[in-house]
Amino acid sequence: MPEGFQLAQINIARAKYTLDDDEMKGFTDGLEEINALADLAPGFVWRLKDDSGDATSIQAFDDRWLLINLSVWESTEALKDFTYRSAHVQYVRRRKDWFAKLDQAYFAMWWIKTGHIPTIEESQERLQYLNEHGDTSFAFTFRKNFPPSAGE
Repeated sequence: MPEGFQLAQINIARAKYTLDDDEMKGFTDGLEEINALADLAPGFVWRLKDDSGDATSIQAFDDRWLLINLSVWESTEALKDFTYRSAHVQYVRRRKDWFAKLDQAYFAMWWIKTGHIPTIEESQERLQYLNEHGDTSFAFTFRKNFPPSAGE
């Protein structure tokens, strides 16, 4: 992989219940553990969080039920390993227990210059672009990878 690039990712989810509802307990009770797992994962660089250590209180969208996860990784492989080959996969498998199915893309990746911290607005733009155009070098998913620098 060419030096000077890292991978940014956004994923969103619309909660079925309020975060303090018993139905969300499996999700909320695991936040601290999963965030710690991410922080220590090989290839992890940064994640959006508030003073409590997660991003659940950050309202990035007009829809107050939409939660945002925004992070930076060294590579698509590092993100994929964390997502699908660590304890995090248990949360992916239970997604439908806690979150409603969206009629739009809920996950996008794009390349950034090393050291850049993506903004919420930037991540919203990438996700919207993916919704309108599908996988491109500007915003893509695991289905179709693009090399670093292609989206710059």
